[in-house]
Amino acid sequence: MSKILLLEDDANLNETVTEFLEEEGYEVVSVYDGHEAQEKLYESRYDLLLLDINVPGIDGLALLKESREEGVVAPAIFITSMNSVDDLERGFESGCDDYVRKPFALKELKIRVETLLKRSFYHESKEMIKIDDTVFYDTKNAELVIDGQSVSLGNKESRLLKLFVKKEGEVLSHERIYTHLWDYDEEPSDTALRTYIKNLRKIIGKERIVSIKKQGYKFTAKK
Repeated sequence: MSKILLLEDDANLNETVTEFLEEEGYEVVSVYDGHEAQEKLYESRYDLLLLDINVPGIDGLALLKESREEGVVAPAIFITSMNSVDDLERGFESGCDDYVRKPFALKELKIRVETLLKRSFYHESKEMIKIDDTVFYDTKNAELVIDGQSVSLGNKESRLLKLFVKKEGEVLSHERIYTHLWDYDEEPSDTALRTYIKNLRKIIGKERIVSIKKQGYKFTAKK
């Protein structure tokens, strides 16, 4: 079940959209102001963000921009009454993937949500990313493929590899990895993280994941 964060300060619209999406089989966490949305993004991971722009507290644009900088990669749709080209440009610059203008039909929203959720890599056009000469990451199915054969990974290892592939060349802090791997009700563990790193290194090569002292880890694929 895909998990959606809905930020909408109009109580009636919030309730309508929440009920509609839940009836369509989605798990919806709905909030009414930007600061509450910030807390929810810190506490848990989401498969998609539905964000109104003009809301109390931090607005949707600033919220998404900050979230992208913090490593939130879930696709985002702005729900907005804004319609100028400048507003649209600001929206995409902040990191959104789509937008829907108020008033909108719920069926249109459903189509936009489904379209984005079908893309496991929303900003990556390639389906197979090369890690080594015989090792590839299948972004469509979130699978590691070695010599043409799918390799089974544990849940946490799979999440970690997906994060590394998305953020290749970046130094990822322990805290950033913790947020991505562990849910709010789980206790992050540095010992467990080292185990996941060790397991991945055995499969894709020790040189692919480098420890950066007092900073975190960096993943590099073979060019």
